[in-house]
Amino acid sequence: MLTDRRVLVVEDDPTVREVACQYLRAAGFLVDQAADGVSALRIAARARPDLVVLDRMLPGIDGVEVCRRLRAEHGTAVVMLTALGSTEDRITGLEAGADDYLAKPFSPRELVLRVRSVLRRSVTDLTPEAAFDLGPFRLDPGGRTLTKDDAPLTLSVREHDLLAFFLKHPDQAFSREQLLRAVWRWEFGDLSTVTVHVRRLREKIEDDPAHPAWLTTVWGVGYRFSSGAGASASATPAGGDLA
Repeated sequence: MLTDRRVLVVEDDPTVREVACQYLRAAGFLVDQAADGVSALRIAARARPDLVVLDRMLPGIDGVEVCRRLRAEHGTAVVMLTALGSTEDRITGLEAGADDYLAKPFSPRELVLRVRSVLRRSVTDLTPEAAFDLGPFRLDPGGRTLTKDDAPLTLSVREHDLLAFFLKHPDQAFSREQLLRAVWRWEFGDLSTVTVHVRRLREKIEDDPAHPAWLTTVWGVGYRFSSGAGASASATPAGGDLA
């Protein structure tokens, strides 16, 4: 059930914070709130929220640093709010570990939908698929665990879902648009979201992220997860527009 999940809203604008809290409570979530980065980290350590709605621009410790600490210390899912419109600003939040982002001004109803989407993908299915292996990787959909060479991979919700999707569809090339629809369930959105998550995945699963052997770029198309251990011999380098 998503309705008993705990959400922490971190926003220094009291009006925005109160509206977000009201809509999330009306949707059935348990909601805590904080007005700055220091309070957010203190409350997160105590309340252990399932997800944090996090403003990027905060007094004291900014949202990007708060996001990094939440991901490193608790593995908490994060939906980042940003009033900064450039792609680079959004990428910064995603690279810090945010699972999703929403630009201000935003619809409170869309915020609720984004929170539900991220949380839904972190809930174990009641009739889980069987665990399976692909090369050194093992995916357990029921336990939502991923390992490489028997070592657990520390992934955000979206990173987990993206790698799980690739493992289920090896040796197939997917465009960023297709991945945005299949993994994020977005019909439209910033394609750099996919690029950033691919980059972060490579840093966690590749021996040499600059020359990926598993998650390779298919020029003019998108990305492919190669099932063979010898994929590095024929893999395309990771540079260029797709990264």
